[in-house]
Amino acid sequence: MRSFYEFEAVKANGEPVELSVYKGNVALVVNVASQCGYTPQYAGLETLYRTYRNRGFRILAFPCNDFGGQEPGTIDEIVRFCREKYDVTFDLFAKVHVVGAEMHPLYRWLTAYAQPAGDVQWNFEKFLIARDGKIAGRYASRVTPDDPEFVGAIERELSRNADV
Repeated sequence: MRSFYEFEAVKANGEPVELSVYKGNVALVVNVASQCGYTPQYAGLETLYRTYRNRGFRILAFPCNDFGGQEPGTIDEIVRFCREKYDVTFDLFAKVHVVGAEMHPLYRWLTAYAQPAGDVQWNFEKFLIARDGKIAGRYASRVTPDDPEFVGAIERELSRNADV
């Protein structure tokens, strides 16, 4: 199994980034969409980020138009929407595919090795990455950012050894 830190992605501003820059942090990878019934989860994600960022928690949001055409805008429109409507300060990335032949390599790895394995089912599916770059959990779209079990999993990962 590869590590999360071996992948690259493109930030919303077009800047390529090696995910190794997140090494030693607990990361949450989420495929997002602006016109989805789950879109209000942006507010909860931002609350999580602001609550735990000083402990090494990072959120990586990947806009995706794979489900119901619910992210049709340009990346500039998506960034503006996220900032104006939800005051998002966590990391936004360029639009990607999370299913199908053009699936981003990160999502190919996540869906192969997370439990349960298998395709992303909808927008706002969440993958928790431990400080060592291994997958620590997978959470369905319906799991809200304030779900006690989900928050507990984040807190457990944050409390694990930060010296990895």
